[in-house]
Amino acid sequence: MSPHILIITVFSLSMGTLITITSSHWLLAWMGLEINTFAILPFMTQKYGPRAMEATIKYFIIQTTAATMLLFASISNAWLIGQWDIQQMNHPLPLTMISIALALKLGLAPLHAWFPEVLQGLTLPTGLILSTWQKLAPFSLMLQLPSNNTILFTILGLSSILMGGWGGLNQTQLRKILGYSSIAHLGWMVLILQYMPSLSFLAFMTYVILTFSMFLTFWYNQSTTINALSTSWTKTPIISAITPLILLSLGGLPPLTGFLPKWMILSELTKQELSLTATMAAISALLSLYFYLRLSYAMTLTSSPNNLPATLPWRVNFLQSTMPLTITTMMSLCLLPLSPTALSLFYY
Repeated sequence: MSPHILIITVFSLSMGTLITITSSHWLLAWMGLEINTFAILPFMTQKYGPRAMEATIKYFIIQTTAATMLLFASISNAWLIGQWDIQQMNHPLPLTMISIALALKLGLAPLHAWFPEVLQGLTLPTGLILSTWQKLAPFSLMLQLPSNNTILFTILGLSSILMGGWGGLNQTQLRKILGYSSIAHLGWMVLILQYMPSLSFLAFMTYVILTFSMFLTFWYNQSTTINALSTSWTKTPIISAITPLILLSLGGLPPLTGFLPKWMILSELTKQELSLTATMAAISALLSLYFYLRLSYAMTLTSSPNNLPATLPWRVNFLQSTMPLTITTMMSLCLLPLSPTALSLFYY
């Protein structure tokens, strides 16, 4: 990609998200979402091929459908109650429509089927952008919605946690596994969104850190399948020793960073007298933990020789800086003792 095109694309991607985050008018928010959608398409088609083009077209159609539904719902709200302000979405019908549109944009279950398929057709760096930065704009709009739709958000959250775990059980492609992992984590955020938005944002930031380190690990390993991952101990022994800890952090086990949002979300749901919802979410999270342990087993406990039909890349030439992976790995493993500080920042 030309440096000029790259600068324009990155600038458009950043500005589209910032316009949506800072807007209070639905038309301005919609415009930011559209800029954001169009800006990532050149990244998705950069590695040209049938699979990348298929993923790009799927992504474009889904995002356009969601944006059209969002625009229609905001116009309906303006027609019914005369308000274009995001926080004045008080009529139940447009509020439900706009919640479903944002759920489709985020890839929440049961509107999730497009996300793992699109992610599978992309390179790992582009998949990282799709899984983290592209979620920020619709999630910021969801944070601003009035808390009048508790039942819908609870259904979306629980079904996303369940489908995110269930869908990843039988996968061998790492990008699809990360896609289902993203769906499950978004379910936790949406589950607590109506009761404590600051905690939901804390869960989102933790998810970004953990996902960043996992995508970078697989990118540096040059692995896209579990079979390729099983030889990583010969290519990158230090990364393969640390990665199971990151995976366990993604699963939400103490004393790692990923335990903090799940712990606080379950505590808050219990305080809201939603013990059954908290129990269902905790049990459904065990499905995700299973395939994280499966990846850990493939990386650390699979011994050579194995029956891979391809020539094994026994050494990896690192052409990228490993500093981002180092920083995000340390944050993924060691932030739990700082949880009182983090919570105080998000509460005030």
